[in-house]
Amino acid sequence: MKITKAGSNPSAPGPADYFTGTVRIDPLFQAEAPGRTSGAHVTFEPGARTAWHTHPAGQTIIITFGRGRVQREGGPVEEVSAGDVVFFPADEKHWHGAAPETAMSHIAVQESIDGTPVTWLEKVSDADYAG
Repeated sequence: MKITKAGSNPSAPGPADYFTGTVRIDPLFQAEAPGRTSGAHVTFEPGARTAWHTHPAGQTIIITFGRGRVQREGGPVEEVSAGDVVFFPADEKHWHGAAPETAMSHIAVQESIDGTPVTWLEKVSDADYAG
């Protein structure tokens, strides 16, 4: 058994190469081999969002606060709010972030394949964000 004490993993800003706007990432857990699951609590200020990206084994996000937006490639921008759970299948190109005037936080859970949990792609344009 392993207990990770709250606050034992330092917060970090979302890297500008992968996020637009102000984003804070709070790592929650990283499985030890042979496990490959990791999780983080991510907070987006109003209008902040990820870049387009994929996950080799998919990703689940659990909205814990506020209102946000999610979109998969070719689909509409969809509104999400606290309590919603969103699953993105393996290799589905998508993005997620806060609503324009409301912050949003979520817990993100994903698995690594060959040591890679995510493949980052181009930034989400303002037009794509607006829907």
